[in-house]
Amino acid sequence: MATFTVGAPICTKPTTCSLKQAQGPSRLSSLRLISLPINSKNFPSLRSSKMPSRLQVFCAAKAETVSKVCEIVKKQLALPDDSEVTGESKFAALGADSLDTVEIVMGLEEEFGISVEEESAQSILTVQDAADLIEKLIEKK
Repeated sequence: MATFTVGAPICTKPTTCSLKQAQGPSRLSSLRLISLPINSKNFPSLRSSKMPSRLQVFCAAKAETVSKVCEIVKKQLALPDDSEVTGESKFAALGADSLDTVEIVMGLEEEFGISVEEESAQSILTVQDAADLIEKLIEKK
């Protein structure tokens, strides 16, 4: 089984390889399929059943968008001012049920002047998900 670290490709045995990248640390946890040349020979792709089936690229929303979404979520859920809501906050963990989530989405639509389709609204689980979707919709305008 292959192990992965940060830097240039290094292989000591055909069964033990480490992958390094010059650009700095990277997260390889989202990779499922990877091919590595070992001793100038290409070997079949390595697979891991613990990793997702596709590579996903995420672009984080601007901090001001996340901040606005946090404030709207606090308001819609009637959370105290001192409660901590961050991009990683999950609506369910904040006490939101499906009706609360619909009201949050409506508040976001009003604040940002966007329209969120039902399919997209159902995929929103965290504040960051909402902020990313908002920026995507604003960009399409």
